[in-house]
Amino acid sequence: MSRSVRYASSPLLASKTPVWRSKFIVALIALGFMGLGARAAYVQVFGNAFFQRQGAVRFARTLELPANRGKILDRNGLILASSVPATSIWAIPEDVDQDAPAVRAKLEELATLLDMPLAQLHRKLADEDKTFVWIKRQLDWHVGQRIAALGIRGIYQREEYKRQYPEGEAAAHVVGFTNVEDLGQEGVELAFNDLLAGRAGSRRVIKDRLGRVVEGLGEGVPPVDGRDMQLSIDSKVQFFAYQKLRDQVAVHKARAGSVVVLDAHTGELLALANYPSYLPGQRQHLSGEQLRNRALTDVFEPGSTMKPFTIGLALETGRVRPETPIDTNPGRITITGSTISDTHNHGLLTVEGVIQKSSNVGTTKIAMQLPAREMWETFSAAGFGQKPQLRFPGVVSGRLRPYKSWRPVEQATMAYGYGLSASLLQMARSYTVFANGGRVIPATLLKTDVAAVGVPVFSERTADQVRRMLQLAAGPGGTGQKAQTLGYSVGGKSGTARKQEGRNYVSGKYRAWFVGMAPIDAPRIIVAVMIDEPGGGQFYGGAVAAPVFSEVVQQTLRMLGVAPDMAVKPHIVADAEPEPL
Repeated sequence: MSRSVRYASSPLLASKTPVWRSKFIVALIALGFMGLGARAAYVQVFGNAFFQRQGAVRFARTLELPANRGKILDRNGLILASSVPATSIWAIPEDVDQDAPAVRAKLEELATLLDMPLAQLHRKLADEDKTFVWIKRQLDWHVGQRIAALGIRGIYQREEYKRQYPEGEAAAHVVGFTNVEDLGQEGVELAFNDLLAGRAGSRRVIKDRLGRVVEGLGEGVPPVDGRDMQLSIDSKVQFFAYQKLRDQVAVHKARAGSVVVLDAHTGELLALANYPSYLPGQRQHLSGEQLRNRALTDVFEPGSTMKPFTIGLALETGRVRPETPIDTNPGRITITGSTISDTHNHGLLTVEGVIQKSSNVGTTKIAMQLPAREMWETFSAAGFGQKPQLRFPGVVSGRLRPYKSWRPVEQATMAYGYGLSASLLQMARSYTVFANGGRVIPATLLKTDVAAVGVPVFSERTADQVRRMLQLAAGPGGTGQKAQTLGYSVGGKSGTARKQEGRNYVSGKYRAWFVGMAPIDAPRIIVAVMIDEPGGGQFYGGAVAAPVFSEVVQQTLRMLGVAPDMAVKPHIVADAEPEPL
């Protein structure tokens, strides 16, 4: 039988305690509750804003809702650049258990899907103090789905957009490219980035420590997609021009080349091609040589392609007529101690013959009749020394010194294209003078159906006269016979100049080009071709650049549906006379 405890007999319980002690304990408990109440009031009322901010800093996030970047289209609506859904892989390194056998096997598979060495993947995950690290950006969507199926704890994805460029290297210098943040870096992507990019939206959410969204906060701001841009470029003309340029650079073992195709009535750029080029979607090992848009950024002395402007001014002012005789004997002329020569003595030429034979001596004798100021004003009006009003990165103005500083010999050399510089785009644009009744028109990269308003340089009569001379220069007895094409009449001028590095000309290095138009009676297109440092023993513009002009003209006019204006085959002499340097 258990003994019962008599608590009343316990000395401890039977002892009397002071009343103040129990009151003191009750008071402490009351103070505790009062402290908790005060703290609750501070957190909920007086200090609420502070704690809201701290909570937001730790758990609230603003998610960016990316806008879909606008498409870049050619003049026929074909896609030159567009955005497709992509995925970017990121990780919380401390959550990835790399030592677990099952995870190790999955990481090997992940590295394969990422096309990344396993060691590189481990390096990205090595710092366990990190709570965020990018693994790889802008993967194809289907690759992202396969990675998600692996179910690796600590590996997450973010939906993004990735640019695709169907025309590849043929249109690379026109279209350009964007970076991983979808911002334009080159070409049209950069020039019209503000219109293409649109405006990103946003959404406020609460995330847990694993980056998972657990609650939305308020209404989000929807993204505004970018605008589509329709260019004047014809993708078929662009591809063909690039292909022929690339082949010619390879045949002549040249350093580089460029082609510009311009609509003679609207100023629209139908093609702008450069070689070497690059693939916009594969830019890991790009060089400056590949990135340079040479048609816009490279300037050179135009050489003989300037002679039509000098002759045009003399015709415009009535100092000469097309049939005016010019004595070029003995094939050279001395101006203030400097000798200017032709390839050989052409004897007595008409003004038309000066252009046809590309005579430096004949051009100099005509230029010496002209005031320097009038030459400078004519060259300036044609766009030389002026930056083309083309919204495109890298456009240069070239160089045309003020006429007051010209010495007589400098006026003479500028008359046939030395002592000033221009880009290939400027040369193509300047020749719109002879295709538009004496008016030079602005070049544009955007599609338009409206004929451009030009700036008058010559009268329509003078423009027609010079155009006939350009036809002679590209015909039998001219320096640009290889520019002729089957079915279409052409006119144009070849040019060749020694390359200048610093203040000196480099022996054995040349630039060759040809600028012209077709059909000659009613020009529809202007084509300019430049080949940089051609080799293999040929370097004259009539031999190296004119054949590219011929093929591009013929194919482009067919694509544009222009009816042939000639029923005869072109008459080409194998050893056409070269233009003088």
